[in-house]
Amino acid sequence: MATEETRLKGLLGGQAASKLAKHRDIETVGDLLAFAPRRYRTADVDLGNPRVGDFLVAVARVESARTRPMAKRRGRMLEATITDGRSRMRVTFFDARGHEHKLVAGRELLFAGTVSQFRGETQLAHPGYATLEEAAALGELGDADHTGLIPIYRHVPGVHPWTITRCVRLVLGQLDGVVDTVPQSLRSRRGLLDRGGALRALHAPRDHADVDAARRHLRYEEALVLQCLLGQRRIEAAAVATTSRSPREGGLLSDFDARLPFELTAGQQEVSREILGEMARPTPMHRLLQGEVGSGKTVVALRAMLAAVDSGGQAALLAPTEVLAAQHVASIRGMLGDLAEGGMLGGAEHATRVTLLTGSMSAARRREALLEIASGDAGIVIGTHALLEDKVTFADLALVVVDEQHRFGVEQRDALRAKGRTPPHLLVMTATPIPRTVAMTVFGDMETSTLRELPRGRQPITTHVVPVQAPGWVDRTWQRVAEEVAAGRQAYVVCPRIGGDAPDDLDGVDLVAPDEPVDDEADGERVEEQERPERPLAAVEEVIVTLAEHPALSGLRLEMLHGRMSPDDKDAVMARFTAGQVDVLVSTTVIEVGVDVPNASAMVILDADRFGVSQLHQLRGRVGRGGHPGVCLLLTATESETAGERLTSVAGSTDGFELARLDLEQRHEGDVLGRAQHGTRNHLRHLSVVRDEAIIEEAREDAQALLADDPELADHPHLRARVDDWAGAEEAAFLDKG
Repeated sequence: MATEETRLKGLLGGQAASKLAKHRDIETVGDLLAFAPRRYRTADVDLGNPRVGDFLVAVARVESARTRPMAKRRGRMLEATITDGRSRMRVTFFDARGHEHKLVAGRELLFAGTVSQFRGETQLAHPGYATLEEAAALGELGDADHTGLIPIYRHVPGVHPWTITRCVRLVLGQLDGVVDTVPQSLRSRRGLLDRGGALRALHAPRDHADVDAARRHLRYEEALVLQCLLGQRRIEAAAVATTSRSPREGGLLSDFDARLPFELTAGQQEVSREILGEMARPTPMHRLLQGEVGSGKTVVALRAMLAAVDSGGQAALLAPTEVLAAQHVASIRGMLGDLAEGGMLGGAEHATRVTLLTGSMSAARRREALLEIASGDAGIVIGTHALLEDKVTFADLALVVVDEQHRFGVEQRDALRAKGRTPPHLLVMTATPIPRTVAMTVFGDMETSTLRELPRGRQPITTHVVPVQAPGWVDRTWQRVAEEVAAGRQAYVVCPRIGGDAPDDLDGVDLVAPDEPVDDEADGERVEEQERPERPLAAVEEVIVTLAEHPALSGLRLEMLHGRMSPDDKDAVMARFTAGQVDVLVSTTVIEVGVDVPNASAMVILDADRFGVSQLHQLRGRVGRGGHPGVCLLLTATESETAGERLTSVAGSTDGFELARLDLEQRHEGDVLGRAQHGTRNHLRHLSVVRDEAIIEEAREDAQALLADDPELADHPHLRARVDDWAGAEEAAFLDKG
């Protein structure tokens, strides 16, 4: 008999177990049973009316087969026609070796593969296949033990599709003593199967009702474990004591408010009240501030920082890039005026000092900054990862503000918080709108504030998709940029690459994979023979040369900005662009967040189909920040319907929350939650933060009730063990990095 902890090697034999471990990180019985089928089929599938993208399993006879040399590469390909007596389909192998003596006319086989299309004709490219004798031995043609739905699993290189089915059935037959994570009382309340029943219904269902019941249990189980983990963090945070921080009457914050040249929006006022109220408590604030691009998060954060200074402490703002850190310093000094000139001639009565610390500063400037921070003369400290170094000491760190949370891991955030004499208050900001389900799932241990309305004076942004194949449209794009410049305004041109062959050629861009040939589930190889050379993505160093020679832009002042430039050079370029001395800035995504040039009214994004929805929304938020309407032109050469729909959605909506939800629906959940960036295994194998909002709500409610009576989950040891497992150092980093 086997448990979920049993190693597969002793059950399945070395070859199958080693390939499952190598390609899918499946090493135990529990890992294999968590490898959920992607879809299910019945036993009566034929070749009739197949849809592109469907996974087809069918018995068919080889009607004809031939091999021929390939046109653009070495080797021979095999093309066959198969029939089930009613319909025909083409089968293609781009490497005929090993197949030409098996796929011969008249032979009847069981085929399995994803339906694709080539030159208007449906086909199976590189399908798996077996003789009827082999298939019958594996139970794939139906047997007494399995008369329901047949599961179709994600492809494992080197493993036949139905070999996985056989492995799972073997494991289910020996499974004993399945441990239930979800307490019996909650299973009864929510009408859930037990875990053993859910696993059997998932892998050997009689019908779709079995599948639905299995998925509901497994999704709820993951949601409950996660919500218990986040709930325990909230309890732990509430038990920590710190110094309350309140602004003093007639102090720095009062002076700043009295000088504000504009009125805060209702949302800014409400969120500021929430933040200042929490900072006044004797327990550390732990709050996420999210908002639309340009919703005024910086002003809200600055008011919190001034309250910290008023209380006798210091505030530190951690920014992900030197460009953004420098922008924050310039912006905050500009808003404060002489209130940022503490100890200087002409400084205001309650003035403080705003100090910048980055890794590229000269030794002299660095020593001066470190002294200001350690002495407390710098009330507001803004910096990059340099703030985390051991040499950096604060006189009294009261508030930590983290900008763009997804750029930092939990270790980095906590390294800065550890520099306080007492635990500092924490404010995390993000300009990427987060749907409620994501906030509950990833930031569930934080209180969340949301700014939805834009400050008065923000101009609308019009977005258009520009297909580069359309005659004259690209030239019209550059003419449109020239028109904006002629009217006294400025423009951005955004490229996904820097140029050259350096390993950091992709400058922080969150690229979406092209929506063209996809990996075939049955064999993991490309499903198209077309050997079109991929057009290189637009690069800053090449595009700026092309634009300088374009008739519409000749004579304009063009400069470039990217991550391989020195910090001083980047600062100098941004200073010239901000001062209006540059007409067109050709840049990578280093301008994505925080860069504020009110006179910039136009943006052109090249190869826009290769950017994610949220990143496109972030980028276009750099224009329309002054008194002029903004225009954003999304240039694309894609012929993919999916990519076209993505760009059309961005062009059709300026609601960042709507677009963020769309981004979640289209992208892999592991990428959204941070798995790809952090490299840890994603424990959310069944739960979808977009689809399963109701389940997440139920689990959150149940977790809160459990923890209210039993914070340590002592009465629920199996649930506690799962929570402890997820709370390991790597997984905590994965969750926080989301």
